[in-house]
Amino acid sequence: MLYVVVDGFFGDTGKGKVVAYLAQADSPALCVRTGAPNAGHTVVYGGQTAVLRTLPTCFINRRPKLAVAPGALIKLDVFLTEVEKYGGGRTYVDYQTGVIEDRHVEAERRDEYLMKVVGSTGQGVGAAMVDRVLRRLRLAKEFDVLKPYLADVPALIHENRGEGVVIEGTQGTFLSLYHGTYPYVTSRDATASGVLSEAGVGPKAVDEVVLVFKAYVTRVGSGPLPGELPPEEAERRGWAERGAVTGRPRRAAPFNLELARRAVLLNTPTQIAITKIDVLFKEAAGKTRWGDLPPEARRWIEELEEALKVPVTLIGTGPEPHHMVDLRRERL
Repeated sequence: MLYVVVDGFFGDTGKGKVVAYLAQADSPALCVRTGAPNAGHTVVYGGQTAVLRTLPTCFINRRPKLAVAPGALIKLDVFLTEVEKYGGGRTYVDYQTGVIEDRHVEAERRDEYLMKVVGSTGQGVGAAMVDRVLRRLRLAKEFDVLKPYLADVPALIHENRGEGVVIEGTQGTFLSLYHGTYPYVTSRDATASGVLSEAGVGPKAVDEVVLVFKAYVTRVGSGPLPGELPPEEAERRGWAERGAVTGRPRRAAPFNLELARRAVLLNTPTQIAITKIDVLFKEAAGKTRWGDLPPEARRWIEELEEALKVPVTLIGTGPEPHHMVDLRRERL
């Protein structure tokens, strides 16, 4: 079984929590992270909070191998620190994975358009992607420090598919370079198709595409956000958040059905995951069964499912991975 997990909004929807839950519930043999270290995926487990910028959040289960996709980018210091903390003895990076160097970070932070207009995180990702397009970027296979971790990640995916593979996308559909709110986007395609391309997987190999929405919408940096609330109103509703990498405040808006429909069109999901339902409906906090959710929360989810014509299968009810209603199992 091969799962692909992608974000339906502007990032920040809780993909890390969903992937961590799948790691616990399904115990896959392999998890693969795409994207770059400008996106932080947060996991709360056992009361501890971890923000991963390179490795997949499956690390909370000791079984899966952890891998970085050939189309991804890494920073050596971030990668090696995360391996030491979370992935010792089971981490792989593809030979073709690109490496962000200090010169990329410096070039990006000197670029006023990127930093002040687009709202870049300043992690060197865009500059490295430019070098990759121009065929100047150095790859993982060129760095001695990475030799113990080098592997053919597409081959690993193929070999482990029978025992379960989860591919973890980064950022969000509307930050896609091609399908997002250009120019206020990231430097890659963040839809399911882009995630598969980075990982080296053809579409016919995919069993499930899980599209993750939060119960409200947030985005960091510049660009349009339909229905954006004033910061004080977002604070009052409990929607005030900060970016996992930059610490910048996230702008907030109510759930947007029009954007959700567009995300469904672009990603063709087989399942939808909804996170932070407990922020909208306080009585949902910590629940793990559909019947224990408050009636108004169940009604909200049913109406969303009907509008999007895709089954809602995972419902996040709190910060820890196990704070999840798993309708995949309840519907069996």
